[in-house]
Amino acid sequence: MKRKLIIALLCAAAALLQTTLMGYIEIASIRPNLQVILATSFALMCGSKTGLTVGALAGFFLDLVSGSTPGFYTLAYAWIGYLTGFSYRIFYDDDIKTPLLLIAGADLLYGLYQYITTFLIRGRIHFFFYLRRIIIPEMIYTVILAVFIYQLNFYINRKTARTYF
Repeated sequence: MKRKLIIALLCAAAALLQTTLMGYIEIASIRPNLQVILATSFALMCGSKTGLTVGALAGFFLDLVSGSTPGFYTLAYAWIGYLTGFSYRIFYDDDIKTPLLLIAGADLLYGLYQYITTFLIRGRIHFFFYLRRIIIPEMIYTVILAVFIYQLNFYINRKTARTYF
């Protein structure tokens, strides 16, 4: 119960930080994506089911505080958490390289989702412009911030994980 409450508080805090304080550290209108970091890191440490839950919860809170189309972020982050959770058994938790690569891939996937659902549908087909100006810089910025946030998530996961010994 304590673990679920902490994860819910992390998701709510990430949504509030994403919509408020991240505006102060944006560079060229690019913000790091805290929800991708949160969903991917817990998916890698706990599996697809937890990744799906954390992603959906993080997206739901972001839907609530951002005032966007209901379910837009919930769907995106739930899929990201679910898909990155398949790497649960492949890597070691304390190795930082694999999570950073998967966070970069998840952010790239999120950028493609956002491009398709918000720009391509409206007839804006300048994909390489969007890729070069928004998707790649956001991915780099998210990975730089993920170096620090993943360590915090790893610590929280270790402290709240059930141990049977």
